[in-house]
Amino acid sequence: MGKKMKAIIVGGSIAGVSCAHSLTLAGWDVLVLEKSSEPPARSPTGAGLGLDPQARTIIKSWLPRPHLLDETTLPLSIDQNQATDSVKRVTSVLTRDEDFDFRAAHWSDIHGLLFNALPETMFLWGHKFLSFTMMSQDESTVLKVKTLVMETEETVEIQGDLLVAADGCLSSIRKTFLPDLKLRYSGYCAWRGVFDFSGDENSETVAGIKREYPDLGRCLYFDLAKHTHSVFYELINKKLNWIWYVNQPEPELKSNSVTLKVSQEMLNKMHQEADTIWIPELARLMKETKEPFLNVIYDCDPLERIFWGNVVLVGDAAHPTTPHGLRSTNMSVLDAEVLGKCLEKCRPENLSLGLEEYQRLRLPVVSEQVLYARRLGRIKQGLDRGGLGLEQEHMPFFSGAPLV
Repeated sequence: MGKKMKAIIVGGSIAGVSCAHSLTLAGWDVLVLEKSSEPPARSPTGAGLGLDPQARTIIKSWLPRPHLLDETTLPLSIDQNQATDSVKRVTSVLTRDEDFDFRAAHWSDIHGLLFNALPETMFLWGHKFLSFTMMSQDESTVLKVKTLVMETEETVEIQGDLLVAADGCLSSIRKTFLPDLKLRYSGYCAWRGVFDFSGDENSETVAGIKREYPDLGRCLYFDLAKHTHSVFYELINKKLNWIWYVNQPEPELKSNSVTLKVSQEMLNKMHQEADTIWIPELARLMKETKEPFLNVIYDCDPLERIFWGNVVLVGDAAHPTTPHGLRSTNMSVLDAEVLGKCLEKCRPENLSLGLEEYQRLRLPVVSEQVLYARRLGRIKQGLDRGGLGLEQEHMPFFSGAPLV
């Protein structure tokens, strides 16, 4: 029996830890490089997400205690779009789908479940990816990855057989192969916040919200006003997740992150605008949320390929997308599962065939979903005319994407 092949995964977010699971199950040695100094713990910039049935089934197959996924999520069995009259300060239902089978989670809870089910030795925290080289050696390809140890500022070199780029929508690895690729600014940014009402369940704010949003705990609410919309749903442990999309010129990114530093002036402006647009109960909750943050929303036209030699893209590195179809995390989980199954099926000696199969299966799916999410966002933001259903069920491959 030959030696195990080694995969180096750059990025310790959900896409990276998902690939760590799938490649381990496929028989690979795995090492994950992450520039953060330690695993995330309830990071405010993670906020909420929705998991579809297919992604949940896959995640449960990776966990030694699958029931924990249900215990750390809440059902989203209803998908409701409603119009907001900003003058009368009332809402009216536009569409309501009561067969919506998603579950809501906090980003760090899902990351924690996946991370804690893997050996700690698989991760190198505080290691910033610098560069890589590919070279032929004994009729095979060897990868050498340079990384900076953040604490000591020492540069180390790690050798492997496969490089998995799970380094996000601003992927530096993708830039090596596509140096001229530019992300497309959507035309809007998103304020995001998680309102914690534990210990304050009987406050006026919470009572008002529950009165206006009676199906919290099982409903994904979309409020549509003129040239803007918001998303609202409940998370476990008495938390309410909200997102508010605001049309504006593209801001300047001052770091390798799509999350902007928020000033008090920006917060004050957001609070004032909330009062003029949303019903009083939602505006009040937004104003009382601690440490909301602002994301710049990008995507890009579908890529023609997502692997080169022994380097493969997954997650947002492979398909930067707007969040309107609840796709990003679900796509990352599916990428990981398909990649692992393809490599297991084709075996290490046929690595290129496995990567080709992964690309063949995933590119058509993610391409359609990225473009659909883009159009849906533009419609809800008043930047484009209708023609699509507002419900999530119209997303391509909504009922499930091909595996292997």
